[in-house]
Amino acid sequence: MAGTIKITEHDAVYAGGDKKIHYLAAGPVSGPLILFIHGWPGTAITWRAQLDACAGLGFRAIAPDMPGYGKSTARRVLDDYSQEALVEGMIALLGDTGRDAAVWVGHDWGAGVTSSVATQHPEVVKALINIAVPFHTIERGWKGFLPLVDRELYPVDEYEFGQWDYMKKYEESFEEAVAWFEQDVAGFCKAGLQRTPVPTSRAPSRTATVRKEGGWWGHAKPPPVEATGPPVLPPDVYDSFVADMQKTGFWPGSAYYMHHERNAEYNGKAASGGRLTQPVLFIHAAWDLVCETKTSRLAEPMRQVCSNLTEVTVEAGHFAQYEKPGEINAALFRFLVEELPTEWPGYWDTGYVKKGKTVA
Repeated sequence: MAGTIKITEHDAVYAGGDKKIHYLAAGPVSGPLILFIHGWPGTAITWRAQLDACAGLGFRAIAPDMPGYGKSTARRVLDDYSQEALVEGMIALLGDTGRDAAVWVGHDWGAGVTSSVATQHPEVVKALINIAVPFHTIERGWKGFLPLVDRELYPVDEYEFGQWDYMKKYEESFEEAVAWFEQDVAGFCKAGLQRTPVPTSRAPSRTATVRKEGGWWGHAKPPPVEATGPPVLPPDVYDSFVADMQKTGFWPGSAYYMHHERNAEYNGKAASGGRLTQPVLFIHAAWDLVCETKTSRLAEPMRQVCSNLTEVTVEAGHFAQYEKPGEINAALFRFLVEELPTEWPGYWDTGYVKKGKTVA
């Protein structure tokens, strides 16, 4: 693949040897550890731009194929994909690195998982960085995000589940929902990774009518690959990602949506109460019509429970780290160097000398 940064492959085996998490690693083994957790759909390689940038600066950067994806265990077992089961995997992943804490970066369902890790095991989180999905929402089940729907845009009598209607589709007819994607995995992946146009008006997302229309976008099946333009991922990364998705299909990754009640109970009982004192960065994706955080109340719970919160906005769609990798990386690096300098490569406990002055 393109790039000069060496990336190695590893497996973290856990659950008595029954499960494994496959992951990519780059950068010096002794560097500050940063973990990149993908969402739906995704695999480790989709973080390539972040792995390269972080490793080049001296971080130890790691991205797993999350359970249900790529070369990780991808069984068609619903219980494998509750937040409780996913957190078990993340703790095993961290343990495989030989570290006891890290900076965690999550996107989409990956942000739900990083949020669960921070809720259940705050001691392993040096800082939390979520993209598109705020802390204290999706990991807490329906009650964590449904009450925050913008009811001016999604009147309850017309859009009971707001822009999250597609999630209800999974609960009501999971096999049917998954079968729709699997009619053409490559076609859906390519269509879903088109560059996001700048919104010209404030209108309901198409995800609000999935059940009414019988499928995503109202199509009988996903658009064929020749019907859409170039994806936002680099060609080699995109090809690897599609091959991974064709291998596992969408069943395992979509099973993340099937545990709202269980997730609410799990994270609702956390000793921390869901409050964080560690540095937290939330990156708003300004053009994201589903995880809309700029004009809705979706970010409010996070603001209430995080005592050291930084927010930044990137003008991109849901997959902001693909569309604007440079801006995402810049936001991440500025946050770390300002809020957690001890996790910046080259940090010295004794400070360093500049023009005769010792700088802490």
